[in-house]
Amino acid sequence: MNSNTKPQSRPNLDGITLEMIVTQLSESMGWAAMGEAVPIRCFTHDPSIKSSLKFLRRTPWARKRVEELYLQRAQR
Repeated sequence: MNSNTKPQSRPNLDGITLEMIVTQLSESMGWAAMGEAVPIRCFTHDPSIKSSLKFLRRTPWARKRVEELYLQRAQR
């Protein structure tokens, strides 16, 4: 590995907070569609921004999938 290679980490989301991502997705897609795209309980059972943020901050694999979903939708 050369010194210029960055380890794989978060997608490039400079200046975009997790709260901004979850809020925008919930407003543009709705919680049901979010739950289908990323099947996690905080999206499918009594969803809220607060509960989603709490779960996603503690669960790296789920956060990564939500960030990827955000980036896919942003490319449209």
